[in-house]
Amino acid sequence: MATPTPVRHAWRALTGLLAIVVVLFGVNALGVYAFGKSSWTPELALDLQGGTQIILSAKTPDGATPTSEQMDQAAAIIRQRVDASGVGETDITTQAGNQIVVQIPGPADDETRDRIAASAQMQLRAVLYTTAASTSFVGEDGNQTPYPTPDPGLPSTPTVAPTDGSDLNWVTPALQAEFLAYDCNDSANDPANAPKDQPVIACDPSGTAKYILGPVELDGSAITDATAGMNTQNGQWVVNVVFDADGAKTFGEVSQRLYAFTQAGKTPQNQFAFVLDGAVLSAPSMNGVILDGKPQISGSFTQESSKTLADQLKYGALPLSFEVQSTNSISATLGSQQLQIGLIAGLIGLALVALYSLIVYRALGFVIIASLAVMGILTYIALCILAWRMGFRLSLAGVAGLIVTIGFTADSFIVYFERIRDELRDGKSITGAVEDGWGRAKRTIYISKSINILAAVVLYILADATVKGFAFTLGLTTLIDILIFILFTHPVMQLLARTRFFGGGHPLSGLDPEALGAVYRGRAQFRVPAAASGPAQGGAARRTKRSRGEAERRQTIAERKQAELSGTRSTTEGDD
Repeated sequence: MATPTPVRHAWRALTGLLAIVVVLFGVNALGVYAFGKSSWTPELALDLQGGTQIILSAKTPDGATPTSEQMDQAAAIIRQRVDASGVGETDITTQAGNQIVVQIPGPADDETRDRIAASAQMQLRAVLYTTAASTSFVGEDGNQTPYPTPDPGLPSTPTVAPTDGSDLNWVTPALQAEFLAYDCNDSANDPANAPKDQPVIACDPSGTAKYILGPVELDGSAITDATAGMNTQNGQWVVNVVFDADGAKTFGEVSQRLYAFTQAGKTPQNQFAFVLDGAVLSAPSMNGVILDGKPQISGSFTQESSKTLADQLKYGALPLSFEVQSTNSISATLGSQQLQIGLIAGLIGLALVALYSLIVYRALGFVIIASLAVMGILTYIALCILAWRMGFRLSLAGVAGLIVTIGFTADSFIVYFERIRDELRDGKSITGAVEDGWGRAKRTIYISKSINILAAVVLYILADATVKGFAFTLGLTTLIDILIFILFTHPVMQLLARTRFFGGGHPLSGLDPEALGAVYRGRAQFRVPAAASGPAQGGAARRTKRSRGEAERRQTIAERKQAELSGTRSTTEGDD
């Protein structure tokens, strides 16, 4: 005989669930053994693990104390940078009027430190002159001779007022002498804080070339977006920049001016330097007029460095320059003791749910326990993968979200099982009650879970960073709950309903029609039990009375009124 369709569906669902579990464990194993970036334990957040504290000190061009608005803006931008790098549950605060304290879970790598400390003051300046980063020249005797210290008496003011950022009148004798003797490796040089309306001397990050640059014509505030990508023509990593309307207009005018130098063969005046914190990241030639405000920064980028620069530019330029004042390790604020308390609370919740399930639903309670166990496995491996791929870290608030979900998950099973019992009370078979109960219960459960997910999303968007962990784990486990309900709980019930123990309505199965009060033909139409006599018949009568009492207790108000009306009509007919 062919296998019933519900049974085939059940085995397909369970096979699909098994495949999902295998794939998830395979992905995490790949991260552990192939890439060495994942782990078999979820990463813990700052409040449970401790981490690294970095204190940044703000610097202003005039040495004045920064305003609170500048500090708050800088802290917000640094938070966005850290979040973009995949580090979760970071604590960022301001203190002492000019310091920002960044606390990161776990040890901080060099890339994260650079991302935090870089102020990303992006400036776009025209190139006036460039040469190798040398501070000496070959003298008449054939030996290297250092350039002399600039004479303080050299003219430092242009004799002719420059007309634009590419005008060579910006290069005064004093600036030329300073440029020749300029040492790119001298830490005393600070081009990042040079006046924006004046030319500046700057070097590339590697210190192999130095430039004389004109005044700032655009800055990072004009950038609305920046993304890393690969140039398909040469295979190099680039950063694609998008300016706002004003920035696009200004850049279009600059590109027209520089492109004219390209056509005239004037170099390096046809170059436009992208300067980050005083370092010339790239100084490409203008090979066309760009009027759409979407230039492309090219240079010696790697995938990581291009993404880092794109993130820094995308999230805005800090209003201040910062230097790292101190870096040290910090201990957990709550520590392992609070984590143990949270885990114990979760275990107690699981035990109470299991106890309630066994008392109320008897053997069906084991289905609830098994569903919770499968959900726990999927949640655990998902947290491990998210820690690797997204930098998610489990905080105490996240643990609370996991505990709360236990109750929400039990609700799904209770709704489903109660619908099955209601169908049994209507006189349906156990297999039919499982299918019809599923059809009615899943709509209620989907609506309930949709509300939970919506609440988690709103909470994640609007809540403080300390609560985001709760919202994230609540939403994640709710989605897993729906998956378990579809791919495990219902298929298992379909298979169990066809076994002798559950399908036969054993008293301990939780699906005993007699115990549930299924002793009537339809709504408010009870069968009259046969008269009981004798000791044997007395026990059957008591069971029938108890079952009928359960059915009467489960009646709706409409059913009770209909039953009373039927009873009154029967009495009247008897009197007649």
